Amino acid sequence: MAAQPAGRPRIVVHAPALDGSRRVTEGDETLGIATHADDVAEILRLADHYVTDLAHSGFIDWQGGGPDDWPGLSEEHERP
Repeated sequence: MAAQPAGRPRIVVHAPALDGSRRVTEGDETLGIATHADDVAEILRLADHYVTDLAHSGFIDWQGGGPDDWPGLSEEHERP
């Protein structure tokens, strides 16, 4: 991965777990668990990182697939 610009956080959206959820971290800190790209945006917002385009933000490292990859979750999965 290329070096991050100074002052930008290094956010990692980890590869999906068996249930399809993905851990979101900043450095060694877990910011939250996401089950959908909207969750990632909300987790980042709560951490004071405002992102308008998750796929092309430049500081999110998507591991195991991008913002449209949520294997293990059915099409009927409904978020609370």
